[in-house]
Amino acid sequence: MQAFVLHFGEMGSRWGINRTVGQICALLFLSGRPLPADEIAEALGFSRSNVSMGLKELQSWRLVRLQHLPGDRREHFSTPDDVWQIVRTLAEERRRRELDPTLSVLRDLLLDKVASPEDRHAHARMREMHDLLELITRWSEDIQKLETDQLVELIRLGGRVVRLLELKNRLPLIGRGGKAGAGDKADDSRPTDESSFDEDLMS
Repeated sequence: MQAFVLHFGEMGSRWGINRTVGQICALLFLSGRPLPADEIAEALGFSRSNVSMGLKELQSWRLVRLQHLPGDRREHFSTPDDVWQIVRTLAEERRRRELDPTLSVLRDLLLDKVASPEDRHAHARMREMHDLLELITRWSEDIQKLETDQLVELIRLGGRVVRLLELKNRLPLIGRGGKAGAGDKADDSRPTDESSFDEDLMS
């Protein structure tokens, strides 16, 4: 537990949070019960004020839940039980904090008039960045709509999807308005249309 908590503290700065916040999150994730701020401070050797600020930061990320237990007036904190929910929340919050502001700025800049060749070049580069970030954002939103079991299945498809896409790109365009090139031979053992490709993917 100590090694895990210390590691998350070190990784926190790379994720845009400080060491205290990372260690608090890791401790609550491993804990078998909700913990009050004073126990968190004692376990990690932090001051109550640092723990309080760390908990507020984690609440802003929606990574901890505040609870009140019967017979105890203290506030208790815990992380979501489902680790997939934690990953989803992290991805959504990072997109909201990092990608969305950049997209907003790019949309405004792309509305500016272009005059010089330098401006046209910069405009084209910004358009490329805008289109990429917008594509990632739409993909992220689609992923968030999936149920956890569907998301797990999608991830497990992994390399199979890549291999099938590579195979699809190598197929002759027979049946889709194209012709096989000279020397190409149709292979009846391979799918030649979208439906058979989809059947291979699902299998």
